[in-house]
Amino acid sequence: MIIVSYNVVDLLGKCLDSILSQPHIHQETIVVDNASSDHTPEIIAREFSGVKLIENKENLGFARANNTGLRVSTGRYIHFLNPDTEVRPGAFSAILEFMEGHPKVGIAGTRMVNPDGSLQPSVEKRYPGQRHTRGELKGLQGDIAWVVGASIIARRHVIEELGGFDDLFFLYAEEIDLCLRARKKGWIIDYIPDATVVHWGGQSEKGNPSAAVWKRRLDAEILFYRKHYKERTFRAIARSNLLQAYWRIFSLKMTLPFMTDRDKALGKLEKYQLVLDIFRRAKYASIG
Repeated sequence: MIIVSYNVVDLLGKCLDSILSQPHIHQETIVVDNASSDHTPEIIAREFSGVKLIENKENLGFARANNTGLRVSTGRYIHFLNPDTEVRPGAFSAILEFMEGHPKVGIAGTRMVNPDGSLQPSVEKRYPGQRHTRGELKGLQGDIAWVVGASIIARRHVIEELGGFDDLFFLYAEEIDLCLRARKKGWIIDYIPDATVVHWGGQSEKGNPSAAVWKRRLDAEILFYRKHYKERTFRAIARSNLLQAYWRIFSLKMTLPFMTDRDKALGKLEKYQLVLDIFRRAKYASIG
């Protein structure tokens, strides 16, 4: 079990309690703290002495921090888990039974629910920009493209074969990249419906302005396109995003004087301007 934490100590405590209360399962729990300012290391050391704690001196991001935990882990199966989660009883038993019974599955996601119990999407059948692809994704095993990074189970030897997460991804899209690389190696991505995890969602990003979060998502998306798609595919994706951004900016500017929620409209305008700027730079960089 590897948990990357950043300023979510209250939720992390609940997460660890839910893990440690699972019966009859031998598991190793590693918390990698990304230089939190909320006293996470001190609280973990004091209240969860059985947890292995790694303290990073700076925020390394999700991918690098998980890889740090991976290097000191010893388990046959690795569960990458967000700190803003709670593991429901019986989840680990279900995970172990599923992975033992499906040897062709290299990576799997769990059933995720919102705090009110409603189902939360945890698997995707398509990759970002897939409708523009031209042969890049042929011959992949299985019908699940990727699983959400809040709760990922992987075979240790598969993760080691892949070299862990790609450190170039700071936050967002690293799980999409990992799953695609696994499928390219012939592994199947699957879903474990009997293992339930409650996911609060987006807690470590709460303090960041929406534009900053949006930029991180776009940067990660473009990195994914650059890594896995042909140049002509990327140009088609960039063109599609640019056209949409131009149209949305035009529409918002035309209707802005008549909108009752002006702040919300200005927020959307800022996001689409960011899309325009990022994809325009990326497109011209690809041509050069």
